[in-house]
Amino acid sequence: MELRQLRYFVTVVEEANFTRAAARLHLAQPGLSAQIRQLERELGQQLLDRSGRSVTLTPVGAAVLPFARAALEATERITHTVDEFTGLLRGQVRVGLISGAAGEALDVAGVLAAFHQDHPQVRISLTEDTSDRMIAALGRGELDIAMIGRTGADLDPGVETETVLDTGIVAAVARDDERFGAEIGLDELCRYPLICLTPGTGLRGMFERACAAAGLTPDIAFEAAAPPLLIDLAARGLGVAVIPELPPDDAAAMGVRVLPLAPRLRGQLLLAWRADRPGSPAAKVLLGQLRIALGVRKDRATASKQ
Repeated sequence: MELRQLRYFVTVVEEANFTRAAARLHLAQPGLSAQIRQLERELGQQLLDRSGRSVTLTPVGAAVLPFARAALEATERITHTVDEFTGLLRGQVRVGLISGAAGEALDVAGVLAAFHQDHPQVRISLTEDTSDRMIAALGRGELDIAMIGRTGADLDPGVETETVLDTGIVAAVARDDERFGAEIGLDELCRYPLICLTPGTGLRGMFERACAAAGLTPDIAFEAAAPPLLIDLAARGLGVAVIPELPPDDAAAMGVRVLPLAPRLRGQLLLAWRADRPGSPAAKVLLGQLRIALGVRKDRATASKQ
């Protein structure tokens, strides 16, 4: 039995006529008939009733037809999958990033450009949003891959993550502000107007959860989507900024001084995707390239905390 014979059989059934089936298959009608008879001889049963004006299925043929179609569909899927992984990737990959994630240290744009060069038929969709909204979009199937900040909230068990960046969370004050020592406690910090990332971001979530655990309510005076603006506002004396860790020399150049928090808090940048659903081959290839390029490490607490 050969796959082409199954294809011929299915086509004859669909056309209910050998002549039309032969034309559709670009074969001579006698050759098509010979192939069907050979299939019937191999199976030891007649599959088609040729006695009427139209070709119909025998009971055995009706029983065989679903399996013949399934075999052809499986073959098509195998061929399609192999084509995709040998450079014929098609479709769309939807990527989400938190604001500021694609900086010099994390060359996301370079990875996307290299992927596009290798697979020009794949369309890449890129959006910026908060971590909370991107996790929800992953759950709804609206994103394939997202780079998010860990907020401390529970993650959907179907979402898998790997850590891209692990950093301390610090306070930034104006460089010449003499009210502060070498570090600052959460209780003292919450006495001042604060400058924070917007709600739904990872750093904001981690900070607010730490404050809630200590019974504190922070006074958020200013909100912005990216750390550079937070630092600029703090440098101008408008409050204390809660930001990712910054080298002292860089902080001084930006007009601020950084103070470690007590207790110490840490934030993580995560690469996230759904592991409980079959992703497209294009999304799997891009995810693999991002993991290699960004040097990510496995997050063992995958399904526990975002």
